[in-house]
Amino acid sequence: MLAAAALTLLLTTAPVDQPPLPTVPQSAEIQLKVQRDGSLSVAEAISVPNGTTMDRRVPLRVAAPHHRDRVYGIRDVVLEGSGHAEVGKDTFTVHLTSGTSIVRYTVDGAVAGNRVTWELAGGWSADLKFIRASFAAPKIPTAVDCLAGPADSDFACGAAQIDHAGLTRFSQQNLAAGQRMTATVELPAGTVPANAVLVPSKTIAGAFVLTAPVGWAWVSFGALLLLTAAFVRLARRRDAMVTEPPEVELVSADGEFASPSGVLPGHAGVLLHGRPGPADLAATVLDLAVRNYLWVSAEDTDWRLARRNPPDEHLTAFERAVFTAVVPADPVTLAELRQRTADVPRAVLDAELASRGWLRRPERLRRAGIRVMGYGAFLTVLLALTAGYAQLGVIVVLAGGVAAGTSAALPTRRRAGADVARRLRGVAVKLASVRPGDLTKPQRELVFSRGLPYALALGELGPWVTAFAALDSPPPVYWHAGEVTPDQAGSFATALAGTFAAAHRGRFRSLVGGHPGSGPDHHPRAGKPGSARSS
Repeated sequence: MLAAAALTLLLTTAPVDQPPLPTVPQSAEIQLKVQRDGSLSVAEAISVPNGTTMDRRVPLRVAAPHHRDRVYGIRDVVLEGSGHAEVGKDTFTVHLTSGTSIVRYTVDGAVAGNRVTWELAGGWSADLKFIRASFAAPKIPTAVDCLAGPADSDFACGAAQIDHAGLTRFSQQNLAAGQRMTATVELPAGTVPANAVLVPSKTIAGAFVLTAPVGWAWVSFGALLLLTAAFVRLARRRDAMVTEPPEVELVSADGEFASPSGVLPGHAGVLLHGRPGPADLAATVLDLAVRNYLWVSAEDTDWRLARRNPPDEHLTAFERAVFTAVVPADPVTLAELRQRTADVPRAVLDAELASRGWLRRPERLRRAGIRVMGYGAFLTVLLALTAGYAQLGVIVVLAGGVAAGTSAALPTRRRAGADVARRLRGVAVKLASVRPGDLTKPQRELVFSRGLPYALALGELGPWVTAFAALDSPPPVYWHAGEVTPDQAGSFATALAGTFAAAHRGRFRSLVGGHPGSGPDHHPRAGKPGSARSS
């Protein structure tokens, strides 16, 4: 208690920024005082022999553990005597000429936790014969340490102790030019606030050090990741949700066959099951015949397909591709068609459904994610070699990876596509329970033929054909040469689907149905709900 009182009295009465003058040439007397705000006031008295000069260079950015640098700040520099002092970006330089000069300045960043560290002497261009320093603080220190010698050495100073009045004193003899004398004093907890500044070192490893801006960037990325995961989960759950199909009518008010939202038979496989199959291609060919673009005729024990009308503006891009692939020019039999490759790219069908707002285009998000990953890699290298904060580039790379991964995780089918699929299941229910007797004779001819491709695509071909074949006056088939019954039309549809299922199966699937062995040749009945997801 007496020592603390004496120290308080000394700090309030003695001019701690007025060091004693050196009595030995080429020596230094130093006084240090820690202010209550954590700043360190320093006063150095240096004696320079006659006819010589002394220069000092103090680095303000020094290496610290974990690929960081500790940065000190120097302000309020005052020099009394002959010479000048200057504070640069990363250095504090002093130039003194003959005589005794006093340099006063304030250091910021010297307090790390409860420890105060400062280089009492170092970077001098000439030897120092003797150095003596005193250190004062609002409270008596609990520990003291002092090193002197080369920068990478751990030699103790000549003396480092706390005297009876509570002052900490240091001394060292014969400090060679370029060597340093560094003091570290540990104060009681809470004596002064810590103000040490640590920044990433200017190295490749330092560029990847976690800093506050980078930390906030990681937090933002984590939040984005959670939101993305929640969105994907919600989208997948909504897409897989099983609901009762709505009741639909196959005949519109003007007596025409009506498909929900203008969906075509070839769209059913993708919308209901996530991939097209041979049944969808066969249904499209059958629909082209029903709409008078193709002509069907029987030849011995086989069927023949021929062009009846050229493709026009009423055909979609997918229908044009099918039209060209199946009947390039000359008529073709089903037997000949089995030996061909139905070259209909899947991308054409996907683009058509995407243009209607029924499917997502996952490749767009995937390509964008890959581009972002490339940009992030470039940014990582650029930041690592220049400004640091290279983890920001890593975050950009990961964000691109998340985008690319999300493209594969999201359901391919949009909400509008799921609604059309639900209505298609309603069409399937109606096809399976049709009552042709409720239709007029003119309506029966049109509805039977127009509904036949949908019945093939939705797996309800048998009930559809049976219902119309059971009529006393079955409807004629206008798109087939000769007199053909509904049963014969159904047989042609079945044979057509079998033709595409058997025709160069691997090549066909790689272009339309996915990969060999990825699924059955025919879709299940549409009345059984399925989900359309990217694979």
